[in-house]
Amino acid sequence: MDSLKPADIVANMIQAGAVKSRLGPLDLLIRGALSGALLGFATSLAIGATVQTGQAIVGALIFPVGFVMIVLLGLELVTGSFALLPLASLRGQASAGSVMSNWSWVFLGNLIGSVFYAVLVVIALTNAGQTEPTGIAARIVQIAEAKTIGYAHFGAAGMLTVFVKAILCNWMVCLGVVMAMSSTSTIGRIAAAWMPILTFFAQGFEHSVVNMFIIPAGMLMGAKVSLADWWIWNQIPVTLGNLVGGLVFTGLGLYVTYGRETAQPAAQAAAQSAGAEIRQPSG
Repeated sequence: MDSLKPADIVANMIQAGAVKSRLGPLDLLIRGALSGALLGFATSLAIGATVQTGQAIVGALIFPVGFVMIVLLGLELVTGSFALLPLASLRGQASAGSVMSNWSWVFLGNLIGSVFYAVLVVIALTNAGQTEPTGIAARIVQIAEAKTIGYAHFGAAGMLTVFVKAILCNWMVCLGVVMAMSSTSTIGRIAAAWMPILTFFAQGFEHSVVNMFIIPAGMLMGAKVSLADWWIWNQIPVTLGNLVGGLVFTGLGLYVTYGRETAQPAAQAAAQSAGAEIRQPSG
C-alpha cells in the first residue's frame, strides 16, 4: 500500500514546513517565480479550454496540471506555505522570523513569475499589442475586471465576498498540498492533489497567485483596472483570506486532531535513547 495514515501526513506537513523555513532568499525567489509562472500557464490553459468548449468545468478539470507540476518539483507557493510553516513553528522547528521571511520572499517570487508570464502571454495573444483582445484574451480582460471593480461595485459587501472566497479557495488549495503527501507513488500524489484543486477552481474562488497573473494580464490588454483596484479590491484581501483558509481550516484543523499522534513516536524514541544511554557501561 502506498497510502499514509493521517497522523503520518501531519508529520510530513511539519517536516515540510521545517525544511521550507531553512531555505535561503535566492532559493525561495527562484522556486516562487517558477511556481507563479507555472500557475499562470495552467490558468491561461484552463481559460482557453473554457472559451473553446463553453463549459467552465472543462477548464477546472485541466487547471490542476500546474499545481501538480509545482508539487512534484518541490517549488514554492505562498498559499501552501500558509498551512505548513506555522505547524513547524508550533513544534519548535521554525522561528516566527523564518516563517515571515519565507512568506515574504515566496510572495515576491510568485509575483515576479506571474507578472513575467502575464507579459509573455499578452504578447502571444495580441501579436505584441497589434491586435485587439479576442477569444481567450478578451475573457482574461473580463475576469480581471470582475475580480476587482466587480467587487468594488458592492462596497463592503464586495470586500466581504472576496475575503470569504479567498478563505474557501485556500482551504482547498492547502488540502491539495496535504493530499499530495498522502501517497508515496507519483500517480497517487497526482490523483490525490487533483481533487481539491479542481474543487476550488470550478467554483470560482479567489487564489492570490492565480490573480497575480490574471489581473495584470487583463490590465495590459485594456482592462479598466488601476493598480489601486488590483491591490485594494483583490490582492490584499485575497492574500489575507488565503492565509486564514490555509492556516486555520487545513493546517491547524489537521494538526489539532492528529498532531498529538505525531508527537508520541518522537517522545518514545527520545525515551528509548535516554534509556540506552543509561544502560551503557561507563568507560
